[in-house]
Amino acid sequence: MPILSRAIGAAAMICLVGTPAAFAGQSEESPAAPRSATAATKAALDQAARDLPPENEQDFEFAQRGFIATWPEPIILQDNGQPAFDLSGNDFVEGAAPDTVHPALWRQNRVLRAEGLFRLAPGLYQVRNFDNSNVTFIETPKGWIVVDPLTFTEVARAAHDLIKQHVADKPVLAVIYTHTHTDHFAGAAGVVSVEDVAAGKVQIIAPQGFVDEVVSEWILAGTAMGRRAFYQFGYFLPRGPQGHVGMGMGTAIAAGAQTFITPTLEIERTGESVTIDGVELVFQMVPDTEAPAEFNLWIPHAKALLNSETATGTLHNVQTLRGAKVRDAKAWAFYLTEGLRLWGNEVEVLLASHHWPRYGNDVIRQHLSHQRDAYKFIHDQSVRRMNLGQTPDEIAEGLQLPPALQDDWAVRGYYGTVKHNAKAVYDSYMGWYDGVPANLDRHPPVERARRLVAAMGGAEALHRQARKAFEEGDYRWAAELAHNGVFADPADTVSRSVLANSYEQLGYQSESAIWRNIYLTGARELRRAKADTVAQTGPNYLMMATPLENFLDLLATTVIPEKAGANRLAFNLVDTGAGENFAITLENAVLVIEKGHSIPGAPRLSGPKPLLLGILFSQVPLDAMVAAGQAQVEGDAAQIKLLSTLIEMPRLDFNIVEP
Repeated sequence: MPILSRAIGAAAMICLVGTPAAFAGQSEESPAAPRSATAATKAALDQAARDLPPENEQDFEFAQRGFIATWPEPIILQDNGQPAFDLSGNDFVEGAAPDTVHPALWRQNRVLRAEGLFRLAPGLYQVRNFDNSNVTFIETPKGWIVVDPLTFTEVARAAHDLIKQHVADKPVLAVIYTHTHTDHFAGAAGVVSVEDVAAGKVQIIAPQGFVDEVVSEWILAGTAMGRRAFYQFGYFLPRGPQGHVGMGMGTAIAAGAQTFITPTLEIERTGESVTIDGVELVFQMVPDTEAPAEFNLWIPHAKALLNSETATGTLHNVQTLRGAKVRDAKAWAFYLTEGLRLWGNEVEVLLASHHWPRYGNDVIRQHLSHQRDAYKFIHDQSVRRMNLGQTPDEIAEGLQLPPALQDDWAVRGYYGTVKHNAKAVYDSYMGWYDGVPANLDRHPPVERARRLVAAMGGAEALHRQARKAFEEGDYRWAAELAHNGVFADPADTVSRSVLANSYEQLGYQSESAIWRNIYLTGARELRRAKADTVAQTGPNYLMMATPLENFLDLLATTVIPEKAGANRLAFNLVDTGAGENFAITLENAVLVIEKGHSIPGAPRLSGPKPLLLGILFSQVPLDAMVAAGQAQVEGDAAQIKLLSTLIEMPRLDFNIVEP
């Protein structure tokens, strides 16, 4: 039943769903085919190459150390026979960087190419590059502890098969989710069964508040985040030197089946330990860093620290560009300091949920210190400049990391960047308004664009200036001018062409994989004159774990004031599966949901959660469900039916690069 197909399908994108970028191809004859690098881009990337830190080969050695085996075939298959992950998809990343990829980003992907099963220390293993993230296996006398079982069942199962074949075929005793992003928990069914968890044979361990945070992020803003995730992750870009070159955190996202197995144990405090089959694990709580609920993991017997995503091989996002709440850069730095204080004198292996491990106490201490200093510097200096009166754009334009951090390959901006992280720090303290009165109540984008084009002397004058900027290699300015041309008139083919070409060159020059993906996706959509879409197939794996109350909050955000008008309605809702009841009222175009209450004399709709959602979101007819005995109505159903005429479901293909 396609219940909430658009909302659920969109929301899944914020948690890294499978991407056709791993397998898609595109002919050179396509109208959206990429262009070559311009002379200005070649010059910019030549200069970038000269500015890179000296190469010491350490990352390449660490990435290869302990290799045992990889998947015997170039493609890991889904259960339906379709590709789950193309292990050969990054084979084009060989030799020197081409003139369409930033040399630092190219190097990052050369290191990330290392794939398969690796031994990190006695009893400690990882499978890397079977997905965007890593899965870690900790051996116990009688079984395995699995940390972060990837995004999809099929790739998690493949990783599990490798460990069973090449190390030991033992049962999984526990699964650990380090944090609330899908690429760290949704493949759990590939290593354990729901039945074994329910029977108490397997523990599922997660940070406190895990379920609430998973639900809160994906449900309300899921469609907007999902649409922007298409851009951030280059979802539709073909892999290659002129297209998708990784995502900064990994080479690509897998595809396949997902599930949500609820934790059986939540960790509440730093220093809390759990012993599983004689193996002790100690936790460090790091909430509101890379995820709202997250912990790091100390593995004493291996002298190994699993730093989740608080210290990886890149500068991370203080605010992700797909959209999310701002993360706490100051707290992020504090937790890295705390980790150094707790285990810095002992640690010999540092691993994470992305990228490759690091070995040796001196190397690890410097890595953690540099990561800490990067977040603390960005926080402190953004606040300093903010207090001097600088706006977010001014702060971002002028802020540079100190030389020692710039020269650290692991602090470069393959994913997060100094620029957008500085703006995020400003936003966390000051909000969207930059203090400039002219920006307090600007005209909306289309009206503003029309006025600006007119002020420049019309479209032809704008075209001259935009083309001149492009020819001079000033692609930021060319893009800004041409963007206004497109928003003033979407049929302006000259502005569309200049804008697409400008975005493309900006993408080629971007060290950040996600900046690159955003620019190249914008160019692709402008040339295609439409947004790419995905099949919207109905409820996803998170739906059954999400309380009805959260879906009702989503329902409240779909009310159209112009349609609601002066309408008033009231009815009761009963979720027969969970035994929960809700009082629902509408007045002043505001839908109010009160859990645990009922309205005397008001009509009552009863049924299981999926069916109630289908009815309320107008995806199944109320009368037919009642006639079939699947739903029950007491009283007059007219008010329940009225609500469905007052709402509008969000779409996953809303415009971004044109009005």
